[in-house]
Amino acid sequence: MKFNTILAAVCALLVSLPALGQSGSVAASRAAHLRRGINLSHWFAQVGNPQGYTKEHLETFNTAEDIALIKSMGFDNVRLGVNPQPMMRRNQADRIPADYLGYLDAAVKMILDQKLAVVIDIHPEEDFKQKLATDDDFVEQFADFWRALARHYSSYDPEMVFFEILNEPEVRDRYRWSGIQSKLVQAIREGAPNHTIIAAGARWSDDDDLVFLEPLRDPDIIYNFHFYDPHVFTHQGATWGVNYWHDVKGLGYPSNLESAEKAAAAVPDAVDRLAVLRYGAEHWDAARMDMEMSQAAEWAKHWNVPLICNEFGVFRLNSNPQDRAAWIHDVRTALEKYGIGWAMWDYSQGFGVVNMENGRATPDELTVQALGLKGK
Repeated sequence: MKFNTILAAVCALLVSLPALGQSGSVAASRAAHLRRGINLSHWFAQVGNPQGYTKEHLETFNTAEDIALIKSMGFDNVRLGVNPQPMMRRNQADRIPADYLGYLDAAVKMILDQKLAVVIDIHPEEDFKQKLATDDDFVEQFADFWRALARHYSSYDPEMVFFEILNEPEVRDRYRWSGIQSKLVQAIREGAPNHTIIAAGARWSDDDDLVFLEPLRDPDIIYNFHFYDPHVFTHQGATWGVNYWHDVKGLGYPSNLESAEKAAAAVPDAVDRLAVLRYGAEHWDAARMDMEMSQAAEWAKHWNVPLICNEFGVFRLNSNPQDRAAWIHDVRTALEKYGIGWAMWDYSQGFGVVNMENGRATPDELTVQALGLKGK
């Protein structure tokens, strides 16, 4: 075992003690502001080309009209993805450019003006996350960045502004991630002593990595996981992730062999066809969603900590709208059954809750109904 791995494990053991008494904690109380959320993607993160974070893009991609529509549909919070890469300078990560902060401040204010809570979600590209997994100096730089960003927002209402450490970490060594996450919590807490932090498991915020975690010593933390299972259904048509997903079209939910056989016929590779057919034979339905969420809820109950799921959704391109709505409904109702707040992915892009036509957003009624919301 490498020295860094041993060191990370020791750090995790020292700082990851069970957090007691959470049911009456500040974090549990503030989690009530994160019951029904939506992700604002591709605005301050996921732009693709680093040169795409222009003044025009940052000021116009989402507008006050979009935020008002989100409020009118019945959401109570927005998760705002923020890529740190355009703001971080090597060995000067704590010197965040004032102009960029100005754009971010305007977006946060626009959300808060609608009386929506906002999660500032640090949402970098894969290369950034993979560097964290191997480079201790880079972890220090990221801690410097977080300390400065948290200090900048430390005067904002802690009941309405939350700090999410990192979107979907990609650290395969779970013990190393425990050490990294502890260090980042400490940096955030130094910058903003009174704000609630959102933490997650080591690999893509999956629920199986959530249940591996032991809560951090800091009591003002909400724990989080993402849910897209099974990916062969939720990501059919996607051109990222597993290659064969882009060949899958019309795969049904609840899972059944008839639709799986039709969808598998369009998949050229035999191994991939088998994966699609296996989905059809598995029991992916409301009962399965209930079981999945019950395990996450059991973990939170065991440790007595607040829990949210701030990403779930189905890519729209190749999925049947009715089946997509059924999956969203079943996941959402299972989350609510166990008292887990949620945020759907996403507002207006490939998984969107709205339809875009001529630059104007209108609620997708099937999706809104699946979320148990009222529409506009």
